[in-house]
Amino acid sequence: MTSPQATLPSSGADRDIGVSPSVVILQHTACEGPGLIADILREKGFAARIVRVDRSEPVPTSLDESAAVIAMGGPMGVREVHRYRHLRQELDLIDHALANGVPVLGVCLGSQLLAACLGSRVHTAEELEVGWHAVHLLRAAAADALWQDCAPTFPAFHWHHDVFDLPPGAVALATSAMTECQAFRFGTHAYGVLFHLEVSQGQIAAMVEQFGAELSGAGIDPEALLDELPSRVAAAHRIGRTVFARWADLVLAASGCAA
Repeated sequence: MTSPQATLPSSGADRDIGVSPSVVILQHTACEGPGLIADILREKGFAARIVRVDRSEPVPTSLDESAAVIAMGGPMGVREVHRYRHLRQELDLIDHALANGVPVLGVCLGSQLLAACLGSRVHTAEELEVGWHAVHLLRAAAADALWQDCAPTFPAFHWHHDVFDLPPGAVALATSAMTECQAFRFGTHAYGVLFHLEVSQGQIAAMVEQFGAELSGAGIDPEALLDELPSRVAAAHRIGRTVFARWADLVLAASGCAA
């Protein structure tokens, strides 16, 4: 059973995003929606089935005619499959996409789900990585379809405690001072990104409000995360716009549509 087709959140001028191709977006909490990714998909003419698992909407059991799967971030962990039933269903859907060559994009929790599907160990790091930290692209990124010609080092927003090893057969694309594997590619159509380039100012403020207890427990000043948000988000979006647009073009090409 699949969720009904949903309209992507508005980001300014309204536009009819059409009916095809469509993308399944798995959203785990209100403040971690697709953000900039939604803007890019709208511009590229995609339709979307946004599955709000936090509202008990059922995870699709098949992809039907959907051209890709996106799994967003969330406060739960991959190892909590017995507590959060939807995680097992999401893993099954991602497995199905991988087996059928359907493009996958995992962000934060979504990247952990993708890594787990590929046989990687997902585990809790010694420290919570949260805030604006530099991401460093690795050598393989220079020839990657999404990351080529991007700045070799750039600031991104992080909020995760769980990390993963590079999945077997995957290509490492990015790292940070605290986390060895920040982004990877598997094959040509599956990408995992642990950090956030899609978040808006409002999303970050909502995350600080919703998960403030986690910050307090780690001794992190919430105001530090909100400092200079406009310029920080704008810088992250400059990279994100390039990367997500290229991923959308990859999906269009894989589905037989012109970019």
